[in-house]
Amino acid sequence: MRPDSLWRAADFRTLFTATALAQLGTNVGYVAVPLIAVTALDAGPGQIGVLGTLSTLAFLVIGLPAGAWVDRMRHRRVLIVADLVKAALYASVPLAWWLGGLTLWQLYAVALLTGCATVFFDVGSQSVLPRLVGREHLVQANSVVVSLMAVGNIAGRGAGGGLVQLLTAPFAIVVTALSHLGSALRLIGLRRTPAPEPAADGPGSGLGAQIAEGLRHVLGNRELRALAVTAALNNLGFQLVNTLLPLLFVRELHLPEGVLGLFWAAGGVGTLLGSRLARPVAARVGYGRTLGLAGLCIAPAGLLVPLIGGGPWLFVAGAGWLLVSFKTGVDNVLGVSLRQRMTPDPLLGRMNATFRFLLTGALAIGSALSGLFGELLGLRPTLWLGGGVLAVAFLPVFLSPIRSRRRLPEVEAAPVFTSSAAEPVTSAKQ
Repeated sequence: MRPDSLWRAADFRTLFTATALAQLGTNVGYVAVPLIAVTALDAGPGQIGVLGTLSTLAFLVIGLPAGAWVDRMRHRRVLIVADLVKAALYASVPLAWWLGGLTLWQLYAVALLTGCATVFFDVGSQSVLPRLVGREHLVQANSVVVSLMAVGNIAGRGAGGGLVQLLTAPFAIVVTALSHLGSALRLIGLRRTPAPEPAADGPGSGLGAQIAEGLRHVLGNRELRALAVTAALNNLGFQLVNTLLPLLFVRELHLPEGVLGLFWAAGGVGTLLGSRLARPVAARVGYGRTLGLAGLCIAPAGLLVPLIGGGPWLFVAGAGWLLVSFKTGVDNVLGVSLRQRMTPDPLLGRMNATFRFLLTGALAIGSALSGLFGELLGLRPTLWLGGGVLAVAFLPVFLSPIRSRRRLPEVEAAPVFTSSAAEPVTSAKQ
């Protein structure tokens, strides 16, 4: 083990294993929850769209203030409470099913409330990482975390489909609840999470002003803005497709639930490959150039996904899914590292919350549009719309200054408030 290895840091190992457990549960639930709605509660496209929307709606409702709140809290406590809340909510689903009282309205409530917990968990975990590993190890750490998430997609979604076939969807959710409980217990061992810095007195210290500061930091920087728009469009395209896949596989193609899990797992394989190759390729080609070239060469494969059907067309669509997921793996490692390096510590929570608001808000909008278009236009036209969005999502980054960036930026200085104005003065590169 090298002296500078991430694995020498006990807190990083703790965060890694907790994240592994949480990812397993999240991905089993990703397969099982919509299949419960389809197979046990006879949900249609519109209802599946509502379910997907509610699971991500919290990022639109509380996403921005969550960043300011997380910046004032101990991140360890935020992560543990979020995991415990999700464990309890998911455990209520098999219990209600066993008692004969499970309804679509309960699934809606579970989706909405677990989404709220996910807001705090995601913002907290992305904000604590630079403090655990140091800014100089961010690319390596993000590569490890994104790779872990990809493995979770492969194992969790593949296992999720199999568990639904073997145990039925409601009982598969037990695995999700236990995984989040295990993650919470593991996070108790997290030690190096410093207390939040007290908010500065003055005109810039209120919650609204702090939220606005985070928005200005992201939307006022051309590179951060391009990263946010590209990622949001990518999420929109993915969700337009993902929301209707359970209906397509089970009702139109009459395929077993396990095949749907394997199709989603293929996306995890792509994300894993992209996350592992992102760092060495960027070191040779350049960080921004790698993002631009990956989009130009790979994003059009999104147009293969709507070809999904029986026989060889399933494999053609699966190849397209793997390729666009490969690009996502590259984007997640390099894009997240870029934005973390462009942001001073006091703004990390608000920057991450702003990104999560935009990116996961796009998931909520994608779910709603997918359900609406699925009802009005049908499954196939909606899939083509999603594939088209995936094919062009790379353009904001490709047309921005990021495309010519070879190295990561220097760590940004913290904002400095003057006594005469609330506007922060930063060294952000525009």
